[in-house]
Amino acid sequence: MTLTIRRVQALEILDSRGRPTLAVTVELSDGTRATAKVPSGASTGRHEAVELRDGDPGWHEGQGVRRAVASVEQALGPAVEGLPAEEQATVDRRLVELDKTADKSFFGANAILGISCAVARAAAQANRLELWRYLAGGRSPRLPVPMINVISGGLHAGRAIEFQDFMVIPHGFSSLAEALEAAGRIRRLVRQRLEALGYRLTGIADEGGWGPRLERNEAAIEILADAIARAGFRPGEQIALAVDVAATHFFRDGRYQLISENLRLSGEAMIERMEQWCRRYPLVSIEDPLAEDEWRDWRQLTARLGQDTQIVGDDLFATNLERVARGIEEGLANAVLVKMNQIGTLTETFAVVERARQAGWRAVVSARSGETEDDFLADLAVASGAGQIKIGSLAGSERLAKYNRLLEIERFARLPFDPRASGLPLPG
Repeated sequence: MTLTIRRVQALEILDSRGRPTLAVTVELSDGTRATAKVPSGASTGRHEAVELRDGDPGWHEGQGVRRAVASVEQALGPAVEGLPAEEQATVDRRLVELDKTADKSFFGANAILGISCAVARAAAQANRLELWRYLAGGRSPRLPVPMINVISGGLHAGRAIEFQDFMVIPHGFSSLAEALEAAGRIRRLVRQRLEALGYRLTGIADEGGWGPRLERNEAAIEILADAIARAGFRPGEQIALAVDVAATHFFRDGRYQLISENLRLSGEAMIERMEQWCRRYPLVSIEDPLAEDEWRDWRQLTARLGQDTQIVGDDLFATNLERVARGIEEGLANAVLVKMNQIGTLTETFAVVERARQAGWRAVVSARSGETEDDFLADLAVASGAGQIKIGSLAGSERLAKYNRLLEIERFARLPFDPRASGLPLPG
């Protein structure tokens, strides 16, 4: 019997920052009901698909999503009712065709993604399959190695420093459970070290990292590398480092404005800084080290560092297949960050992962700064076989729900934890 979509409903809910987002519920012809909750970003690039917001200053200061809820219930939902729920590409194609805009700005990528994910979850439940197994289809699922946020800056932490995320990659362990235990130990030591150095911590950043006001961006990576050693781990051999620069957000008038350091750097100077860091620290992955449209500098940086370092494009590519294809053709990076709400449907998300794989690139499945307790992302990362995931820190139910789901998959599906399969340039 063909399972079809019977009904689609939506609800305005709150994300981890207290800002509105959507929950979409799909009911199938056999009575199965499933809900998906849509993430939202703060550090967004201008090439991302558009979240539909109300703009009404009297409701959540203009950030409400009641228009997107209406899009789901009055236009998009009725248009997919009756479609076969197990034909994800058909459903997603209908949603894209209805919007008719390249950036999904008419109905909103948030409205479209909610339906896309809810349909997939409902179909998996109706078929009595784990979501990751249903999404995998003919792909080879893989337990991903995590990039775990420990120190935050940029838009995630009130611009205390400019660079956005300083992360650990616990790769020298036989299980994900052991890797997370090690990362948790380092996170606690970093806090102790920050406090011992006199930095005042009044809370945590959007993705759960510590957000101290440091005098230099490099101080964050120094403290992190020191904590790895203090924890008794071998820097590089067991735990490597990753940085999300998010350079677009402090790029002004052709220069990178490091206000915390009273510096204005050229593209060449930013490249030189990244080279120095790669020499000094076990830094194996750098995300968005340059502004999103500085293509020439991206090409130069990749040529100089790409042999031994993962160069990840986030704002550069915005999970957009056309931009990824151009990046591959021009040698602009060697990895793509994959955020499903940057593009709007599961079908398009998987297409980006597949294109990266075909080119010999890596893919990092990523959460957003505004998340919910929905653990869909963990299943998506496993199903895609990408081998890497970026959720945030080990704090907050919106982050821990996803880490805990990965632990559940590791324990009961018995998928191996194999960081070497991630493609990361790890030592040894």
